[in-house]
Amino acid sequence: MANSPHFQIEGLKASIEGKEILKGLSLEIKGGEVHAIMGPNGTGKSTLASTLMGHPKFEVSGGTVTLDGEDVLDMATDERARAGMFLAMQYPSEITGVTNADFLRSAINARREEGSEISLIKFIRLMEGKMKELEMNPEFMHRYLNEGFSGGEKKRNEILQMLMLDPRIVILDEIDSGLDIDALRIVAAGVNAMRSEDRGFLIITHYQRLLDYIKPDFVHVMMQGRIVKSGGPELAQRLENEGYDWVKEELGIIDETVGGSEEEEFKIPMNTTAPKY
Repeated sequence: MANSPHFQIEGLKASIEGKEILKGLSLEIKGGEVHAIMGPNGTGKSTLASTLMGHPKFEVSGGTVTLDGEDVLDMATDERARAGMFLAMQYPSEITGVTNADFLRSAINARREEGSEISLIKFIRLMEGKMKELEMNPEFMHRYLNEGFSGGEKKRNEILQMLMLDPRIVILDEIDSGLDIDALRIVAAGVNAMRSEDRGFLIITHYQRLLDYIKPDFVHVMMQGRIVKSGGPELAQRLENEGYDWVKEELGIIDETVGGSEEEEFKIPMNTTAPKY
């Protein structure tokens, strides 16, 4: 299809403060495909998500990333979003003074040509409909972005943004963490409703349970800052049943991490001036 995206990562290397995290990662995502990346803590999964969206703390030292042949690494973060990339973050930020509605309407209009901005009435109807799909309280439309939201509410709000922005490449960074079963079911239904040939998904998760609701086409194991094994949905089930030791043994990997604590690194907001350790 003419509108089907093609997202290509080739030999991507990235570091933070001189420490290399991504060590030559390659992955291809086409429209209609759902790719899941799994792996132990500290293997570079969230670094990948942040690097793809242009987090300023990560320096790309090698490789290429393209969307429909266009150089993604040459784009600023907002340009990547305008090109159709979307990241549902592991730790969404709270923004006081900006309501959910104002944020989303501005984001939608930023992707439109001047003079073709979405009308207020059409926007409200669209947002109310999407919030109903996600079983969100309508009052959340007028609350400040993520302020005072529970962890689950923040994750549901990220999916609301995805539904509203209609991206071409969707990156979900541990969207299932902190969700109970009911919230997980609703979030997964929102993702499944967006599956089409016009969109590709990259889902980062630790757990098989998310993949019980969102059936992936491909499952990849990430260790030492690169993808070391790929397969179908059955690979995720084996990882759930047996853990990662068999992968390490099969590939002769002693330490699967890239060093340091990945979890701490990715609590850094996009606008933070210095990393927090």
